[in-house]
This record gives sequence, structure tokens and C-alpha cells, in this order.
Amino acid sequence: QVQLVESGGGLVQAGGSLRLSCAASGRTASSYAMGWFRQAPGKEREFVAAITWRDGYTYYADSVKGRFTASRDNAKNTVYLQMNSLKSEDTAVYYCANTNRRVRSTVQAGSAGMYDYWGQGTQVTVSS
Repeated sequence: QVQLVESGGGLVQAGGSLRLSCAASGRTASSYAMGWFRQAPGKEREFVAAITWRDGYTYYADSVKGRFTASRDNAKNTVYLQMNSLKSEDTAVYYCANTNRRVRSTVQAGSAGMYDYWGQGTQVTVSS
């Protein structure tokens, strides 16, 4: 089992920045990649970004490219999502997720079915 705990959410003004963290614990040795997803009220969960543990390779949804940056600290078993130039449409609950499967494309990284364990989510609210 892998436990994931997100943190760093909050209220930020449009155009501002926020940094989310996701700490992984438990059986993390075989984890291949971590993904970030978000879900706004009444909407489906959507892919945001993903990063591999081994080499830090990143994948991004088109909607956040150039604004969001995923990173990881392997020693801390923690991944981050730096969110810049935030827009009101970025308002959502943000979730991190773990997969032990190989990810080698944006399509794979963006598929929720690739991920086995999910965090509880952290609320991000962007005011306009």
C-alpha cells in the first residue's frame, strides 16, 4: 500500500502562484511515477501533470503547459506542483496519485486508470 498526502492548497489571487506538495509513504520502492489531477465541482477529474521518479521526466496537460511545473525530491519521497499565473479556471481540488506501471507517453500519464493510489486532495481556489 502507498499512502499519499497532499498539502499546500489555499486561496490565491488570479495571476498568483501556489506550490503543492505530495508526500508518499508505505510501499513506495516500486513506484514509477506520480500524477497530479484536479476536479472542480460538477466536473470530471482531469489530468494536470505527471513526473517519473527515476529521471524526473514530466508530462503536462495542454491547459497548464508553461504555467505549472512538476518536480520531485526522491530522498523525501515527495513530489511538487508549482503553479504560476493561476487562473480562476484552475480552481479545483488537486489530487496526487501513484503508479507502479511504466509511463512513457502523455496519454498514459493522463489516464486515471494508470494510477493505483490517490491522496485525499487539497483545495486550490483562485479568485478573480
